[in-house]
Amino acid sequence: MGALSLSQVTKSFGKTEVIKGVDLEVAEGEFCVFVGPSGCGKSTLLRMIAGLEDVTDGDVSLDGVRINDLAPAKREIAMVFQTYALYPHLTVRDNMGLALKQAGEPRAAIDTAIKRASAMLELDPYLDRRPAELSGGQRQRVAIGRAIVRRPKLFLFDEPLSNLDAALRVATRIEIARLHRELGATMVYVTHDQIEAMTLADKIVVLRAGKVEQVGSPMELYNNPANTFVAGFIGSPQMNFLKAGALGQRGETLGIRPEHLRITPGGAISGSVSHVEKLGGETLVYIKTDPHGLVTLRLFGEHDFAYDAGLSLDIDAPRAFHFDKDGQRLR
Repeated sequence: MGALSLSQVTKSFGKTEVIKGVDLEVAEGEFCVFVGPSGCGKSTLLRMIAGLEDVTDGDVSLDGVRINDLAPAKREIAMVFQTYALYPHLTVRDNMGLALKQAGEPRAAIDTAIKRASAMLELDPYLDRRPAELSGGQRQRVAIGRAIVRRPKLFLFDEPLSNLDAALRVATRIEIARLHRELGATMVYVTHDQIEAMTLADKIVVLRAGKVEQVGSPMELYNNPANTFVAGFIGSPQMNFLKAGALGQRGETLGIRPEHLRITPGGAISGSVSHVEKLGGETLVYIKTDPHGLVTLRLFGEHDFAYDAGLSLDIDAPRAFHFDKDGQRLR
């Protein structure tokens, strides 16, 4: 249970249309991530699924039932917010069980649900603490636990890791992936971080200005982007965009990922080293070129380059992407 369907969904605030005819199918048990830059409409779309924003037009359906007009509490959906949204005066135990208590569930059933979620999230030592006595990562686990005890058909996550430091983000990301495997639940997750999208998703939905640019698995989008927007948004470091004509290549723009460039004497691209980032396992070299501007080269391992040293590069031609003047992929 938990198959989600959006059919020509739109959202307008006055005369401004912010969600523009979105069609989407999320299969039962699938982990779907909405990704895109700030202001693209991903959180608004999530809130429309949750019932926290009205749908201007179109249909939102869960397991084949239209839920546009259902109150949020009636949708069998649980949402995990960026800001945790815990009650400060309640213990962890009471925060997690509150929704079931308000629904009139028996005490024994509530205790069983809390015990199950607490064990999954390793929260047993903290059940009698209040939110102020917890770290940010622990609070976020409590918010996730509160969602789990409700046994919803659909979990919604709205940028749940953005308030955590880098190490906690990685740890909590792994935890969410493990929970998805254990629960087998349908999850829709919003983030602006494409690394989160790549590592968590079964399916990624790339949004721009209220429209879906492309839908696919992480590696489909990485290896088969439909346009320059998707190609530039998915992948870190970002894809290089070069002037195709200057390289004797077809199309307006040639895209090549930093790891698909190689240092070659007399190569097609020449320039001088602008900056080097040594990251231990890999080295990123930024090269000033004419007419392509700043080009990023990714090398595995540790490498030394002097500032302003000359470098010439060649592309791994089978790994290059060709785009027309409108940024659309030439197949």
